[in-house]
Formats: sequence, structure tokens, C-alpha cells
Amino acid sequence: MNYEILFVLLALAGMVAALIWDRMRPGMILLTVVVLFLVVGILTPKEMLEGFSNKGMITVAMLFLVSEGVRQSGALGQLIKKLLPEGKTTVVKAQVRMLPPIAFISAFLNNTPVVVIFAPIIKRWAESVKLPATKFLIPLSYVTILGGICTLIGTSTNLVVHGMVLDAGYEGFTMFELGKVGIFIAIAGLLYLFAFSNKLLPDSRQDTYVDEGEEESPGNLHRVEAVLGSRFPGINKTLGEFNFTRHYGAIVKEVKSGGERFTHDLDKVTLHEGDTLVLWADDSFIPTWGESSVFLMLANGSENTEPVSKGKRWLALGLLIFMIVGATVGELPAVKEAIPNMRLDMFFFVCITTIIMAWTKIFPPKKYTKYISWDILITIACAFAISKAMENSGFADLVAKHIISMADDLGPYALLAIIFIITNVFTELITNNAAAALSFPIALSVATQLGVSPTPFFVVICMAASASFSSPIGYQTNLIVQGIGSYKFTDFVRVGLPLNLISFLISIFVIPMIWKF
Repeated sequence: MNYEILFVLLALAGMVAALIWDRMRPGMILLTVVVLFLVVGILTPKEMLEGFSNKGMITVAMLFLVSEGVRQSGALGQLIKKLLPEGKTTVVKAQVRMLPPIAFISAFLNNTPVVVIFAPIIKRWAESVKLPATKFLIPLSYVTILGGICTLIGTSTNLVVHGMVLDAGYEGFTMFELGKVGIFIAIAGLLYLFAFSNKLLPDSRQDTYVDEGEEESPGNLHRVEAVLGSRFPGINKTLGEFNFTRHYGAIVKEVKSGGERFTHDLDKVTLHEGDTLVLWADDSFIPTWGESSVFLMLANGSENTEPVSKGKRWLALGLLIFMIVGATVGELPAVKEAIPNMRLDMFFFVCITTIIMAWTKIFPPKKYTKYISWDILITIACAFAISKAMENSGFADLVAKHIISMADDLGPYALLAIIFIITNVFTELITNNAAAALSFPIALSVATQLGVSPTPFFVVICMAASASFSSPIGYQTNLIVQGIGSYKFTDFVRVGLPLNLISFLISIFVIPMIWKF
């Protein structure tokens, strides 16, 4: 083992530890590691910066804006209200009616805005029909993940792996190619949720301040729930250290964190991303902070929203369909032959869609930077550089040799299973994009040393990196519903572990049948 391999090993171990302990935002942690690789000469400046110009990374940035356009058009809010049953119903009947359409929507839109819009509406609906909201919020997050694995644009991880595949000199994925295995996982996952989630999820954990009524409200203030985002300036500080009222003009009455509810000694409570604060706030709070990345979600228990014209709603949906159909048709062999000098792929059509949405003001073009999650983009860009450093140093080859020796007599099927497990463990502990970055060069090296096609390994990374069901840490939508539903960590483990196993078994059996070694 030379010094470069040892340095990469220590740097990656430190990166994983920092991500688990949540010492900084993931983007800054990965950027720190990349700069270290640059300083010691493992990466050149060109290699360090290549990820920032990668088509996959830019596509993710554009998709944030497209998702925001659809969100602001009001189309999603109108849809979920039509999906929710009126009158008396059961948990299973309601899940059967709402979860499959949500999975379909999340195959084409960023998961976070889908959950941000649907979660408070579903919670209010559940309370109105006397059903526990806790029976719906974790399934809501899970079906957005299940839908996301079915298309190239369903999750940023698929686009990241697609970009790495192209950089490695292989043919990338088409729009629905990952759906050849993703659809089986999604269907099995939905059936599992219908059959078991009602039994495994807790009954409703009632909110203290809902029952106490408005008489507790000081003056003209009303109840608001706010989910803390990554840019909230009080992350990892106590409420005593961070004066929330001075910053935002609202009074904190309750904190929901890690499945626990705190109503006393709030000054001693440490705030984390994904925590839900129950506030007393005036009418200006939501209009002021509703479009800020400081909060992932704001809900005031009211259905009253700013009216959106039907024309804007239909234009947003029309542009989304144009983007999806255009990217699908553009990848057909006949189209490629007819227009050989142009690549009519997802990048091409998402660029056009974003610009049209901006000029037609489907999202406010002067505020477009607010709707892009820059930390995710920096994480993705740095993921490419880290992957390159693992190749340059020889670390990926060394790990691949050890993996092959462990499963020497079992062949590529066992190695495929090992790659899935490694990636899935990483995605539960850190982030899905960082997990893909660590696994990709190892998978490529394993395939190269075995002399087999690397495509099955690329696909299994996409499935494993997105299958974050057993903890609220790995996926932002899990964090959001944890606070809203006051879920405990064990709720995710109890319901999510079987989903991880379902994803694993289907991936290992189906992927080699479709993409031959």
C-alpha cells in the first residue's frame, strides 16, 4: 500500500465520520476532502473542477427549477386533494388510492417538493377523517423514493451515476432504462406498504398545541409548523443560544426532534436539520419565509393559498410532459441517426423547459437561485472528483481485489450483492450521492478485473443508493416526515428494513437477467 492509497483511505474514513456526525453540510465536507486530494497531488486542478461542468450535475440544477415551477403552478396541491377520499374510509383504502399516483409523480419530479406539498395536506385530511396521520407520512416518503428509482430523472443519484458512466466512456442510461428493475421494486414496495405499514406504524401522536386551542395564542398570532432546512442559521445551536423570536418574530412553543417532543426547557434543546418547530406567528410569517431555503416547509393548518390561474397550471404540466417525451424520443436510435450532430437527451430538453418556465414566470425568475439546493450540487460535483481520486491513487483497484478474493468462488452474482450492501450501508449513514461516489470506482474496478460488463454494477449502485428506508438520515424526505409525524428512529427501522431487503433481492435477481455480465 503506497502513501497515496493510505492518504485516500484516511481521508475517506474522516469524510464518512464527519458526515455521520453532521459536523458540516455534506457539500463542504466533500469539498474539504477534494481540496486535500488537490494539495497532495492526487488530483489535478482540471480533475477537481470537472464535476462542476458535468452534464448530470447541471441537469440536476435545472430540474430543481422545473420542480419549483410545477410546485408554484399549484398543480400538485390540486391533484392530492382529488386523490384523498372524502368521508369515512380506512387506512389501507386511502393508501391504495393515494400512494401509487404519488409514486408516479415522483418518477418525474424532485422528491422534496412533492413531500413538502403533500405532507401538510395529508396530515390535515387525516385529522379531518379521524385517521392517524402517522399511518401515511412515512409511506408518503417511501413511495417518492420508490417512484424515483424508475426513471433517469427521478432522483439526483441516478443522474450522478449516469454522469460517471459517461465519464468512464460507457453508454449512459436512457430515460426509462432503470425502470426495467425499478418498476418491480416499486410495485413490490407498494404491495408491502399496503399489507404491513398499517400494523407496523404507530397510532397518531397528537400535537400538544392543537388540543389546547387558540385561546392560548397571544394576541393575533396563530399556530405554524416550520421544518428546519440546511440553511437555518441556528443548526446545532440550542434555542437559548439562538434567539428565534429576535430573528423571525415568532415564538417557539414546541420542538419535534428525532421522534421526541419537547415542550419544556426549550432553551436547552439543540436544533438540527429536519426538526419541526411549532410556533405562534403572525400573518406575515409564511409570506415572508415561505420561499426561503431556511425552512424546508411551512404549514399553518389553512387551506387558503394564493390562487393560481388554470392557464399557468396547464402550461407547467404541458412543459413537464414536453420535457419527458422529448428526452424519451430523442434517445431512440432512429432519431439519433436522423440528427447525428445533436444529442436530444434529458439535458437538452430540461434546458429548454427551464428557460421557457422562467420567461413565462411559472417560477419567479428574479429569485431562481433560491430554488436550487447548492449544497446538493456541490456534493455531486465533489463526488466526481472523489471518484477520480480513488481511481488515480489505486485505492479502488485495491478494494476491488479484496472484494473479488472474498467471493472468488461465487462469481459476479456474489460481487453484485456485495456492491449493493456496501452502497446501501453508506446511503443509510451518509448521503445517497456520496454513497454513489464511493461505490462507483470500486464497482468499475471489480468489473474490469473480472473482465465482465460493468453495466449491472452501475445499475445496482443506482438502486442501492436510493434505497434509504431504514433511517431518517440518508434521505431528506425521511427527515421532513419524521418531524411532522413525530416519528422515532425505530419507526423507520421497523418499516424500512423489509423494504431494504425487498430492494436487495429484486436487484440481485432481476438486474443480471436484463443486463448481462
